Amino acid sequence: MTILVTGATGTVGRIVVDRLLDAGRKVRALTRAPSAARLPEGVEVVAGSFAEPGGALDGVEGAYFLAGGLDPASAAEQAEAFVARAVRGGAHRMVTLTSSAVAVRRPGSYESLLAAEQAVEAAELEWTHVRPGEFAGNKLAVWGESIRAESTVRSAFPDAVGVPVHEADIADVAVAALLEDGHAGRAYSVSGPEALTQREQAAAVGEGLGRELRFEPLTYGQARAAYIRGGIPADIAEYLLGYQAEYAEEPPRVEPDVQRVLGRPGRSLAEWAADHAEELAPAR
Repeated sequence: MTILVTGATGTVGRIVVDRLLDAGRKVRALTRAPSAARLPEGVEVVAGSFAEPGGALDGVEGAYFLAGGLDPASAAEQAEAFVARAVRGGAHRMVTLTSSAVAVRRPGSYESLLAAEQAVEAAELEWTHVRPGEFAGNKLAVWGESIRAESTVRSAFPDAVGVPVHEADIADVAVAALLEDGHAGRAYSVSGPEALTQREQAAAVGEGLGRELRFEPLTYGQARAAYIRGGIPADIAEYLLGYQAEYAEEPPRVEPDVQRVLGRPGRSLAEWAADHAEELAPAR
């Protein structure tokens, strides 16, 4: 059974590749830059994109579809064409990675992802949507520099609650849906196992790293400036702060689907930090 993985070099897709190989499956990866992919031996790497997948979909039985890789301006058309090619190529099962934004439906945050989901649902195949909330990996971009340089976490919304999810749990849910029966027609909301304030998240990361992290509350403007100094583009800084503000007013909740699908609790934020200890090690 050959399974196509899109976004195979990404945060989740790379783990999906490893899990499928561990399960003894044939893996084909679609990427724009095969020479830079650095995927494991045995993975068939095909050059292409969603708009021009070439022969990547020929003879596949399943596909992991990274909907976030679509062009938002033409997401519906791209998704429809991609899924149609997958069906013609023999695919009978597809797992779509979208976002919890599709369920929450705040204007401007979900429309292209919903279009991709709908294109998959309209096709003649078994589909499953995996909808993660906040990636724990966002901490690397937002808090990484200050943790490495000062063992400090700064946040404009210290009491805003989040449920960050380990990328490995997202991948494990996706792989289960690809390889096991019983997931067709489901949309899984994937969250971390704990609802934590920003202060509590900083403490959890410190626990995982084995060292105490200082927490420093900031104003909105101070946080925006700190993010930009840390290398985050201004528009992304605003996007991140906007989500934090929403979390402060409308906290996300712990979802049960990781436990339901995998039969175990999701990995904690402390576990995530331990897994990324090298990336968060003190600067030298």
